[in-house]
Amino acid sequence: MHDTHCHIDLYKNPFDVASATERAALFTVAVTNLPSAYYAAQLHMRQFRHLKLALGMHPLLAQHHTARERQLFKQAFQETQYIGEIGLDFSKEQIATKDKQVETFRFVLELLQQEHKVATLHSRRAETSVLELLTEYEIKPAIFHWYSGSVTVLDRILQAGHFCSVNPAMIQSANGQKIIGRIPKERLLTETDGPFVSVSQRPAVPADVNLVQLYLSEQWGVSLIDVEHQLATNLKTFLQIGQQTE
Repeated sequence: MHDTHCHIDLYKNPFDVASATERAALFTVAVTNLPSAYYAAQLHMRQFRHLKLALGMHPLLAQHHTARERQLFKQAFQETQYIGEIGLDFSKEQIATKDKQVETFRFVLELLQQEHKVATLHSRRAETSVLELLTEYEIKPAIFHWYSGSVTVLDRILQAGHFCSVNPAMIQSANGQKIIGRIPKERLLTETDGPFVSVSQRPAVPADVNLVQLYLSEQWGVSLIDVEHQLATNLKTFLQIGQQTE
């Protein structure tokens, strides 16, 4: 199993969640929201082999995208193969920081253009802009985390070679189910976005990607083992494509 988007550092008990995930040998991309948060988590995360600490500049924190954070981002960029959470958010609550978000996203994409990394993207209400900027900087493949836009733009994202990650919240909503049904089996990855997604009135943890696997087994009409094999192949393919683009 794999969780390509989880905020390990934002749980009330991050060490316990990380330890349980490590014991389960569950490949997890532990995203962060700022470079300073990346460095705060780094010391504690080094001991976990299956958790991959990712370097982030979250669009919801655009007001904190200072010169100091950019300096830290450039420094940390050389230390990890995983980037996230990055992207754009043009929702009503965040539209005031649109210009700052785009400026930061371009800054990150310029670095990714020089050296490919595994990138997990936020794109709420900004799906077209995120795709256009990825295309402009010739960045692919990337992972669109918790995609919630139109299926028309989703088709363009998939045609461009990108992947999408699906979490337990998506299998509970009509729009999420519609989007999942549109994603080809070979382009789908799993995530939790914990602790922001809830499962049984508790924060989702990486092991909860099993819920997505069970849903896919039913929807695809195949065994759980077949789903696990398909998803493992997808992750391997994604990582290999990225290596080939370097």
